[in-house]
Amino acid sequence: MVHFLLRRDWLGRLRLALTLFGLPYTVCSPGVRSAISCSSSHPFRTIRPISASCCHLYTTSVRTMPSSAAPHVKSRCPQYPGSKVKRLLVPDDKVDWSQSWPQYNPVSHTDPSVLKKPAWADPDIGSWRFFTPVLMTFARSSFSPKFNTVDGVVDRTSFGGTYKIEKGKPLNPRGRTGVSGRGLLGRWGPNHAADPIVTRWKVDAKGAKVSHSVSKRPILQFVSIKRKDCGEWAIPGGMVDPGEQVSLTLQREFSEEALNSLAVPPAETAKISERITKLFKSPGFQVYKGYVDDPRNTDNAWMETVAVNFHDDSGNSVSELPLQAGDDAGQVQWVDVDSSFPLFANHSHFLELVAKERKAHW
Repeated sequence: MVHFLLRRDWLGRLRLALTLFGLPYTVCSPGVRSAISCSSSHPFRTIRPISASCCHLYTTSVRTMPSSAAPHVKSRCPQYPGSKVKRLLVPDDKVDWSQSWPQYNPVSHTDPSVLKKPAWADPDIGSWRFFTPVLMTFARSSFSPKFNTVDGVVDRTSFGGTYKIEKGKPLNPRGRTGVSGRGLLGRWGPNHAADPIVTRWKVDAKGAKVSHSVSKRPILQFVSIKRKDCGEWAIPGGMVDPGEQVSLTLQREFSEEALNSLAVPPAETAKISERITKLFKSPGFQVYKGYVDDPRNTDNAWMETVAVNFHDDSGNSVSELPLQAGDDAGQVQWVDVDSSFPLFANHSHFLELVAKERKAHW
């Protein structure tokens, strides 16, 4: 790492020179922050079957990331998760595709697990696909997905609107990431996920709401899982299956990751199913819908999600169920909603919105 303390008028020249030579750098100048501000390693989720259409959820509130938001940070972290691949350093002022950068030549990376062509992943664009019609005659066609539309059962639309296509490949709507290809993501373009935020009020032994000593506001608790792959706490969630409604994804993911419904004894299945269904049919609100600043993002593939809050206000549905880790979760428990609690990706932002909506402590 090369460190410099220079006058502001030399910064542009220095950044360009170091970038051309592929050297990492930190430029220090009064009032100028470093080009990227994230740690060298970041948690990531295990990939599940990817992408599908999004239904309109029963909402009382909808948030999307404003177009003026700061350039994505986790999407530009130095080392791509699950690999030894180093991203090309992209300074803040070169993130947007509208900024000319003729020398930009990112490393291309698609994880071997994706290249094996599992059911949840696209083939490489332009690659040949062989198929056998009825009479066992062989034919082949080049893979050329239809972007910005529903392509068969795969929803390739973005919550942020129309994204650009260059040389047959989609461009990340938030800009350059320093890595091209798909990385760990299965779909070219948007990869849709769903995050169920299940909350309850923290209560004392008498069932009265507990308020925070400083803010004097009641404390919310949410179901949090500890990822086996990265050790970070997160909201349970996963990828939307092709053709699946988001409302079903939310319920399925909560059941699999938080309550481990796939391993529940038959005698308990009906009881758990009834309580989960009751909660997920209750009035919920859409907390967030849009692009996710995720360390798995690349120039050509990125994460988008719908986060929905389901609140057990009376405390008589899932609040009474013993939580049990399942699927990708290492641990699962009720956790107080608090700004000091570190979470995966931008999940803290989701919980902040929930706390404001519920007029709870943050």
